[in-house]
Amino acid sequence: MNINKKAIIYLLLVFTVLSGALMLAKLTDSTVVNSDLQETPIRQIAEYSTTGNLIEFEKIYALNKVAENEQLSKDLQETFELERKKNVHYVQYQGPIEHLFFHPLIAFPELAFDNDYMTKGYDDYFVTVSEFTKIIEALYKNNYILVNIQDIYDPQLIDGNLMIRQKELFLPEGKKPLILSIDDLNYYEYMRENGNVYKLILDPYNRIATYAISPTGEEVISRTNEIIPLLDDFVNAHEDFSFQGAKGIIALTGYEGILGYRTNELGSPNYSDDKEAALKVVNRLKETGWTFASHGYGHLDVKKISYNLLVKDTKRWQAEVGSLIGETDVYIYPFGSSVLPPSEKFNYLVETGFPVLCSVGPNPYLQLTEDYLMMDRRHIDGIALKTQRERLLSLFDSLEIIDPIRP
Repeated sequence: MNINKKAIIYLLLVFTVLSGALMLAKLTDSTVVNSDLQETPIRQIAEYSTTGNLIEFEKIYALNKVAENEQLSKDLQETFELERKKNVHYVQYQGPIEHLFFHPLIAFPELAFDNDYMTKGYDDYFVTVSEFTKIIEALYKNNYILVNIQDIYDPQLIDGNLMIRQKELFLPEGKKPLILSIDDLNYYEYMRENGNVYKLILDPYNRIATYAISPTGEEVISRTNEIIPLLDDFVNAHEDFSFQGAKGIIALTGYEGILGYRTNELGSPNYSDDKEAALKVVNRLKETGWTFASHGYGHLDVKKISYNLLVKDTKRWQAEVGSLIGETDVYIYPFGSSVLPPSEKFNYLVETGFPVLCSVGPNPYLQLTEDYLMMDRRHIDGIALKTQRERLLSLFDSLEIIDPIRP
């Protein structure tokens, strides 16, 4: 349907709404009959149908919200969003690509920072809910936009060989690409004991939420204490923070199951139920813009272990985790400890189906050849917030981020 036909429908709807408003006005205050609210929407819809002017349409939408007609407001908003997107100017991006990674958020700081033997680790390698919220707000303010890692490369089968080609990345003018990843979203036992949530679940509205037991022993279901629901809601409120619905990469091990479900316990009487629940969450994550990567089965240091142990670890990950999350060609090195070409271990990972390999580094780094893509990620954690302020200033100012609850 073109915009002129839509305008006729809107005109009829507005006329119906305003007729009722006019009758009500006569019963209450005759001065309302001549107010701008009564005639302006009709006039401006007619103007928009002939001029197609986005500014005029914005006026119509604003006035319509005042009119409080639910169905008309919905129709106008949908058309407004389509027209707004048409007015976005896309340009080819050719600068550095930031890749930031986090661990699961500290949901209960009183457990993380309780001065036990785990406190230093949590202070070094995790961030709080408050810190993450401030970080994404700052990234958005600084014109970053989430992209999928698959937006920067294109695997192609050429003469029977898998070849990696770099994609041209077109983004809204002024936006800078950002890849986000989360390591160890498995909710190991030590995490449950030290302030992280217990698992991801689906709430009654089919949204990703978290389940945990609070320090006082109460069951807690929330959408405000973990990266995934927080980012889902932020993107819903700020659509221009995500390119084509991108969210982030979830890097999973397997030795204590995935996403809080003990899918590693193959002989457990709860295995079938855990597997079914995990699959529901996995599928919903995929539907809402999240992707997955291998983080190794046992979180082993690839650089230090033997070739045979790497093979064994990778095969077990494929059997127990890959079978649940589906295909992925991304391998995120545990500990950020990478191996380089042309080593035997590196070649094995690429040939096994992981041509995209991510390590850890202090600055954006990307190397792409016909056979593989190597990328560094910046660690965003307590160490970075406390000691790398200057290096992070292009992203955010850590002085404005650090949670005073830290030790």
